[in-house]
Amino acid sequence: MTTLSTPSSKSIRSREQRELGIAIAFLLPNLLGFLLFTSGPVLFSLVVSFSNWNLQQTVPFRWVGIENYVTMLHNSEFWLYAINTFYFLLGMPISVFGSLLLAILLNQRLRGIVLFRTLFYLPSFTSGVALMILWKSLYNPDFGLINAAIRHISDLFHLVITPPEWLLSTKNVLGLDVEHVATTRAQWGLGARDAIIFMGIWMGIGGNNMLLYLAALTNVPPELTEAAEIDGANSLQTFRYIVWPQLAPTTFFILVMSFIGGLQGGFEQARVMTNGGPAGTTTTLSYHIYTKAFEEFQIGYASAVSWALFALIFVLTLINWRFGNREATY
Repeated sequence: MTTLSTPSSKSIRSREQRELGIAIAFLLPNLLGFLLFTSGPVLFSLVVSFSNWNLQQTVPFRWVGIENYVTMLHNSEFWLYAINTFYFLLGMPISVFGSLLLAILLNQRLRGIVLFRTLFYLPSFTSGVALMILWKSLYNPDFGLINAAIRHISDLFHLVITPPEWLLSTKNVLGLDVEHVATTRAQWGLGARDAIIFMGIWMGIGGNNMLLYLAALTNVPPELTEAAEIDGANSLQTFRYIVWPQLAPTTFFILVMSFIGGLQGGFEQARVMTNGGPAGTTTTLSYHIYTKAFEEFQIGYASAVSWALFALIFVLTLINWRFGNREATY
């Protein structure tokens, strides 16, 4: 009779330690890269935010405590740029709703639907800078295609329509003042901020949000929709009571990520299309950080604004998670 030998606890422990060492060896390059190029600079910027570090060396380096944060809160430019940042979020609900509607249309079982899915997602493959340069030409008030179409429609129907100046105008649909945190009737209209919102909606409707909704729609159990149809529910009722609750987690994720991306965004549009103008109306907090750090070389102050933006995003994300996550469970 033969007895089976079992490995001792010492050999098992040594094998686990050897496997752990191999795993750490494989993970070490990525871990070192994260520490050196991500977490390290982030923590360094937090330390620098309590200093007056200026690359121009116009003043001697010293620690100033929370002076940068106090200066930021008393700086009218910071609040105007914060308003610009939140203003650009006005297009987010339209973009999310458009992505949902487009996903529903592209979820139909029709011949050639794959081609249409590819065509609508195609702008996401295109370079963002190239698209912004294209839209900048479209928004040209003199020879841009958009204003040319407006003039043609005006002449065709004998209407008196003055085409907007788009990227050259400080007007906006809320009438926000340029120099003060207030609204004024003189600023009502369409201007640079609205032009960037329209472009963002066009770029966002057929992007990743559409794919997320499309994937969520394909995961809706067909037996639920079939049961609703048997019970006499129409298409709207089926969507309201069957499909929409199944899409709640996806919608919650899209809203949270879109909100975070919107607060962090605005840099590329301002850099490529307007340089933050006219009169700073398209300067967001992210572009403000760039100009302070790499054009005015005020590294300490720019770091303080960065951490203020981080705190804002963190708090608002917690609020979204606290109240929005209730509707995302089923």
